[in-house]
Amino acid sequence: MAHRVLLSAPYLLPVIDAFRPLLDASGIELVPAPVEERLSEDELMKYAGQVDGVVCGDDQFSQRVLAAFAPRLKVISKWGTGIDSIDCQAAERLGVRVCNTPGAFAHPVADTVMAYILLFARRTPWMDREMKAGRWDKIPGKTLRECTLGVVGVGHCGREVLRRAKAFGMHLLGNDVIRIPEEFLGEVGVEMLGLEDLLRQSDFVSLNCDLNPTSFHLVNSQRLALLSPRAVLVNASRGPVVDEPALVEALRAGRLAGAALDVFEQEPLPLDSPLRSFDNVLLAPHNANSSPEAWARVHRNTLRNLLAGLGLEVPAELEVA
Repeated sequence: MAHRVLLSAPYLLPVIDAFRPLLDASGIELVPAPVEERLSEDELMKYAGQVDGVVCGDDQFSQRVLAAFAPRLKVISKWGTGIDSIDCQAAERLGVRVCNTPGAFAHPVADTVMAYILLFARRTPWMDREMKAGRWDKIPGKTLRECTLGVVGVGHCGREVLRRAKAFGMHLLGNDVIRIPEEFLGEVGVEMLGLEDLLRQSDFVSLNCDLNPTSFHLVNSQRLALLSPRAVLVNASRGPVVDEPALVEALRAGRLAGAALDVFEQEPLPLDSPLRSFDNVLLAPHNANSSPEAWARVHRNTLRNLLAGLGLEVPAELEVA
């Protein structure tokens, strides 16, 4: 019997033909969805009760949506790591298995964070602009060994950021809600602090935590006020970890040196967002995961999780080392 599967993962859709022979052999009937970034609740409701499985990106699988998809839906295979857009408690109650690929993008995300830190420390984009405008302006920079980095969320991505920052000689601070193994702390020489102390002491703050009820608007107006005017905020985790209007106000008031943002509360970022107007803000379209090698691994693991969740045999070609 064929299993109908909704496919709405933006990174997988363009390459799905490479996997069709395997999926056809497993009796999978794909239902591709038109999607730019993610499907809303209302867009998902069009497929309610019609599929046995889902391969998705950051689609909004709320309790309402999941209840409408049940009882037929057996598995949601999330392309990537974050599952904050899925009501996992509701999925568990309804018997829907939720799968992802933990730590899939730790290396590209960590590289992205370090790129932003280097750009701000060495003032590279601003010197480039001045040169192209015909000005010979030696904008002062600083070395990373002069700077303190605070990493909020010392999981897969946060640890890779800290490993890279250690190589540059940065003073390292960390914050997490769970206990971090002493072996890792000793490896990189990171000092674990409370969030407020970390914010007060850091020249750069990298947000690498999951989005959950405790981290929603974790960086709000009160915590932004703790940052030094020389500090730069880097967010390559999830947009709602930062209270965006509060960040805009802090930037307007000159209360921090800048921000580098790969993620936003609303994606795609609206054209009229005030964040587009700041000279000291670097923006990217939720692209820190960019890595052909990592993408290929996640493609395979996502389809592997789908087949396993449907109780089907997983072909060797989808096994991930």
